[in-house]
Amino acid sequence: MRARPLLVAAAAAALVVGVAAGPAEAKKPSGRHGSGATATWAPASSAQVHPGVMTYTDGAQCTANFVFTDGATTYLGQAAHCSGTGGSTETNGCDSGSLPLGTPVTFNGFTGTMVYNSWLAMQKAGEKDANTCDYNDLALIKLPADALATTNPSVPFFGGPTGLGSGTTSGDDVYSYQNSSLRLGISQLSPKQGISLGDTGGGWSTTVYTLTPGIPGDSGSGFLDATGKAFGVLSTITIAPLAGSNGVGNLAKEIAYAQTHGVAGLSVVPGTEPFTPGLV
Repeated sequence: MRARPLLVAAAAAALVVGVAAGPAEAKKPSGRHGSGATATWAPASSAQVHPGVMTYTDGAQCTANFVFTDGATTYLGQAAHCSGTGGSTETNGCDSGSLPLGTPVTFNGFTGTMVYNSWLAMQKAGEKDANTCDYNDLALIKLPADALATTNPSVPFFGGPTGLGSGTTSGDDVYSYQNSSLRLGISQLSPKQGISLGDTGGGWSTTVYTLTPGIPGDSGSGFLDATGKAFGVLSTITIAPLAGSNGVGNLAKEIAYAQTHGVAGLSVVPGTEPFTPGLV
């Protein structure tokens, strides 16, 4: 299996970040869970499904960002390019290939179903806006019933999200939990703190630097702002002119697009654990 590369951006060219996947972990039983806004979540300490779990789509590994709901169904988010069928430099979602809706996605021994993909939604809608095509990079995995009982929406290590963010300004602190298998399961390497270099692409993307950049397999990881709000989805790694930086898609814009293209009422689910910024 392979890790899905981050889309990589060199000057104007971007590249996806993913990694060859390892074997899925066995699921463990836990308490009951409901769906929608009034869900009863599993304890964060024992939940098997949460932001930061590794997802496997046709062998390609990525990292889940946040838990979502439309009031009736619960979803796990990943990057749209995690189901891409082209190379790592194919970053324009309006003309890049993708596996179809209905594709199975596995995580921690469970199997969900990809029911929304921004690339496919843009192609169906005939989207022409260049920034939207380049940076709208969100997919939703419908959780199966057996996974709901062991799901918690909290981001490991940092807690939150505290809600939906609107973006950042240059110099703002940012936080992410990334889980590529290339880190060999060393959980201490997953929490990331960094700074925003400001928005680009008409507000559709934020360039960030973290202590170590996202690597293949981190694609789709969620980003929190300084107040713990979910503001982005890890999409690209830049090799020039800002080598080692990452491109993070604007989650508010991605959710708004999904709301008008098949998933009305979609929202990010706040974590049950308080947001605690910093690595120490």
